Parts: sequence; C-alpha cells; structure tokens
Amino acid sequence: MYHWSKLSKNYPASSIRKMAKLAAQFDDTLMLTMGEPNFETPESIKKTAQDAIAANHTHYGPNVGELAFQQAVAKKYTDQIGIPFDPNEVMATFGGTEAILHVMMAILNPGDEVVIADPSYPNYLGQIMLLGAKVVPVPVYEANSFKMQASDIAQVLTDKTRLIILNTPNNPMGSILDQCDMEAIVALADRHQIAILSDEVYESLIYDGKKHFSLFQIPGAKENHFVVNSLSKTYAMTGWRIGYVVGNTEAIDRMAEFREGIGFCVPPFIQEAAITAITGPQDDVRYFLEQYDRRRHIIVDGLNQIPGFHCLSTEGAFYAFPNIKAFGKSSYDFAMEILTETHVALTPGSAFGKMGEGYLRIPFAESEEVLQEAVDRIKAYIIKAYPHL
Repeated sequence: MYHWSKLSKNYPASSIRKMAKLAAQFDDTLMLTMGEPNFETPESIKKTAQDAIAANHTHYGPNVGELAFQQAVAKKYTDQIGIPFDPNEVMATFGGTEAILHVMMAILNPGDEVVIADPSYPNYLGQIMLLGAKVVPVPVYEANSFKMQASDIAQVLTDKTRLIILNTPNNPMGSILDQCDMEAIVALADRHQIAILSDEVYESLIYDGKKHFSLFQIPGAKENHFVVNSLSKTYAMTGWRIGYVVGNTEAIDRMAEFREGIGFCVPPFIQEAAITAITGPQDDVRYFLEQYDRRRHIIVDGLNQIPGFHCLSTEGAFYAFPNIKAFGKSSYDFAMEILTETHVALTPGSAFGKMGEGYLRIPFAESEEVLQEAVDRIKAYIIKAYPHL
C-alpha cells in the first residue's frame, strides 16, 4: 500500500466493538455492549420479504425509494403529527445511519460546525469528520436528567454553525426531550438559521406513560429541519438495514442524487417488508416495549442496590447510564475490571465523549435471565472488592 488517507488514519474506531472483541476471550462472557434487540423480526415482516423475492422484486428501484414505501412513511407522519406529509418528503436509506450521512452531505461544507451532545452516539463523529466539518460538543449533565439544553447550545454557536443534531430518545443516556426542551432548541436554531437533524430511531421505546415528542410536532419545523428514523429497534430489524429521512422536497431531491453514487437504492423487497412493518398491526411493538420495561427495572433497580452505583431511571431507548465515579477510576479501567473479574462486558462512558467519563452504558436488550445474572455477578464482586463503599 503506497499511501493512507488522513481520514483512514484518524477515523474514530468504535469502542463498543473494541470491548466486544476483548470480551471474546472468555467463554462465559455476558455481552452487554451492543444496542441490538434480542427479539427476532416478526414473522409477517419476514414473509412479506420472502414473497417479494419470490415475485422477483430484486431489481434496481428508484434512488429515493419505492413510492409505496414513501407513501407509508408519509402516512405514518401525517397520522402521528396531524399535518399532511407528502411522499416526496421521504427518502428510504440503509438504516438510520446512512440517513444521517445524507442530511450532512446536503448541508455541510468543509470547516462548517455541527453541534452534538456530549455524551453522544459515536457514529456522528466519524460522519462529521468524513465531510471535513467540525464537531462542537455541548455538555449534557446528569443534574438535568441528561437532557440537552438550548441555553448550553447557545453558548457554542458561531457563524460557522450549520447543523444541530438531537437524539431523542437518547443513546447512550436513555433520556428524552420533552416539548418545552424541543421548542426552545428549535426557536434558537430558527433565530440563527441553523438546521436541526432529529434522530428519533428509538421513538417507540418510552416508559412510565410518557409519549414521544417529535421535532415535527412543532409548527413549521418540517420546512427547514429533518427527522431520521429506522426500523431497526422498533421492529427488531437491525440486519435489514432499512431507515429513512423526512425533510423538505428540495433536500430530499438532493439526497436522492447522492444515493446514485453510494448504493443506488435500498433493495425493493426490503422496502416491501418495511411497509408491512409500518402499516401492519403494532402488537409486536407493544410487546417489545413491555419486555424492555421489565428489563429496565432489572438493570436500573439492580444497579442502584450495588454500593458505588447511582443510576437514573431510563426514560427512553434501552440503555442505562450509571454513574460510577465513587470507584475513583476511569470508566475504561472500571469496565475492564468488571470484564476481567466478572466476565460481564460493558461499554465505558468515555466511548461517547468527554462528559461520559465516570459512567457506563449498559443496554437492557438482552433476556431477563442474562440481565439478572449480570447484575448478580457485578454485585457479588463489588461487595467483595469494595467493602468500604
């Protein structure tokens, strides 16, 4: 190899996958690193894909997505928000991650600034770097229930700020933005003519009777801002790689042009399966939520009974983000200690940004039995190794 690009030498590696590799050395490791449902894709969705393949729906399709898929997503948002959405405001993507990249490609030039929460989903960093833009982190505090605040965003805005990324429900912190949070951020962005990308892939996973508040519920927001969504978490379809972006038609047209050079189209038979998911009965979605809620209590309540751990109750998504500062160690060192001593693999909070130091991210997407065993192992070790806490 003659030369390596600067990007290839500096692209941020996934600490989540790094921990998973380290954990593979033990035969009895409990893997609590990846944010992936342990449920299988519902049978009706799989059957639709199988039927579509049998019907030879396996050729190229439109860059922007199949019209029927666009119509299904547009109807979902029309029903959910209460204002009309047009199919031309929707583009099918390879999961939510590609949707995020397309929005960035449509907006950003090298040197532009993107505001993200700290801690935050790590893949935002790599995508921003890919386009030569600059990451501007905004600290998010446990004292504010890990909710991004408009007042904190205002302090970092410059004439180079082009995009604010929101994530609600949030990975890794399990927090949600309510209506007043969202309205304050949108008002700030509109005053400065800054676009917002709202990553809402966990919209179906909200607990304690609370409801998801979408960016698009704010009047006029869909004219200048974007919502990214995915079927991965809601319908246990992580490997299907199907998501979408919703925004104004001009932006969608531009993003569809990028698709020509990135992957042509999302496979038609996968889009057909996604239509079944979106338009069909939502019984499985409700069942998943009930199960995650049970698992949430196993992890959050269980951790709070372990000396040295302090964990806020997860409001949305399927992550706990416990404070482990009482142990006086870096989150990486503590995660490695837990892995070595208990064979429970967790992700250090520092993997998600500077403000993640002193925390761990623990997904509760595994079975109740696995989660209870993980809590029991950690508790037994901590009581023995840290008797002073």
